[in-house]
Amino acid sequence: MKQILIFFILFFSIHSQSQTYVKVNALTTLLSIPNVGIETSIGKKSTFQFDILASPWKSVDGKPRQFYTFTPEYRYHFKEKYNGFYIGAHIGASIFNFQKWNYLNTDKYEKGFGYLMGATIGYQAKINDKFVLDCFLGGGSSQGFYKGYYIGTNERYETAKKYNKSGEWIPYRGGVMVSYKLN
Repeated sequence: MKQILIFFILFFSIHSQSQTYVKVNALTTLLSIPNVGIETSIGKKSTFQFDILASPWKSVDGKPRQFYTFTPEYRYHFKEKYNGFYIGAHIGASIFNFQKWNYLNTDKYEKGFGYLMGATIGYQAKINDKFVLDCFLGGGSSQGFYKGYYIGTNERYETAKKYNKSGEWIPYRGGVMVSYKLN
């Protein structure tokens, strides 16, 4: 995982001559689930963003709450880059040790990995030469491969031999990114 992060830092450092912003999601950070990213210009009206959403909490009130989501996204800006409406398309990956939303009142949790494919719609507003606010909402197909366990005993509760599979169409991205221009 560290190698992937180092690769993207080096990749974006090479492209430092183009407009590049580092970003932090203000809403998720207030909920103690950091969402950080980097967005760089790749064309006249196109940008590429890579962000990581992480809940590093192994347990909250005795329930597993740990997950990491990695999302590379292509964005097309209708007006101009970093100002106005845009749409994006992404394919991401996740790993988790988490209690699914429909098991919140049970003693069951899931441990596994998944992928996300979807779209984002957003609006970016320039504050000044260095800062941009990025308001966005996204979602799509979330496909998970996991093993289900009981919280107290860590024994499996389902009968799948390898991984159980679950998929749904849901909103899974959103917030307000505070973006800072690097160059």
